[in-house]
Amino acid sequence: MAEKRDYYEVLGVSKNASDDEIKKAYRKLAVKYHPDKNPGDKEAEAKFKEINEAHDVLSDKQKRARYDQFGHAGVGGAGGNPFAGGNPFGQGGNFNFNGQSFNFDFGGGSPLDDILGSIFGFGGGARRARRGADYQTSVTLTFEEAIFGTTKTVSAQGKNIKVKIPAGIDDGMSIKLHGKGGEPPEGGTERGDLYVRIRVKPHKNLTREGAIILSEQRIDMVDAALGCEIDVETVDGTVRMKVPAGTQSGTPFKLSGHGVPFRSDGDRGPHIVTIIVETPKNLSRKQKELLEEFKGSKKRGFWG
Repeated sequence: MAEKRDYYEVLGVSKNASDDEIKKAYRKLAVKYHPDKNPGDKEAEAKFKEINEAHDVLSDKQKRARYDQFGHAGVGGAGGNPFAGGNPFGQGGNFNFNGQSFNFDFGGGSPLDDILGSIFGFGGGARRARRGADYQTSVTLTFEEAIFGTTKTVSAQGKNIKVKIPAGIDDGMSIKLHGKGGEPPEGGTERGDLYVRIRVKPHKNLTREGAIILSEQRIDMVDAALGCEIDVETVDGTVRMKVPAGTQSGTPFKLSGHGVPFRSDGDRGPHIVTIIVETPKNLSRKQKELLEEFKGSKKRGFWG
């Protein structure tokens, strides 16, 4: 897989570009490479997708901050993740991962099926007439089950069928079980397929973005100023993380290898923790005096 280009390079802007500069650069390039202006041009189509991907990250303050600090690994751009970014085929299609077939569209046969059927006598209506009906069902997973994979049992035609759910699957995807659908009609030889739609329950404290898991951790301003160690909830259990002195609110930290599996060899994306520094609302008189003393000392140049 080709290495991703720097998003700032893609849009032709500097790393300190303003939001307005990013927006203008994106609009100019999007018009230039839009598929409607370049019908059939695969290179222009690829550039258009690349431009949109870069704009999606750089136009979002949180994503941009993570990208600036961690690169593509900070925004779900880990290479080789077949699940990151949703459907890689746009308006539907299938792909295979770890021996399982995945599908994104419950619609009818594709135009290619109809073309093949009209030319060679198979595919399209002719093919569908000889095979059984396709069935659909759904299965609900916990957040952790979607991350690590599991096996579920679904019911179809009064039968219980075990379905292997691969690690890293995401909400809205579906698994196609070939030949597990309806019986073929009279004279037919092929059963239909069973499509298992994936639903993933949201997690209380964690969210997912491609191969990345995201969470927030709140600390008080004293711990942020002096530095501390905190316990972070991950899908692997509690992880101890060091927060250096002087950490600002909104600073992201990366826990490598605690995200979503994105390759069959078990490699995983990161878990990114954003620190939120809380300012106390109700201070005691003594606390106010200490803060006033700190403020005065800072003005006199005794602090930093």
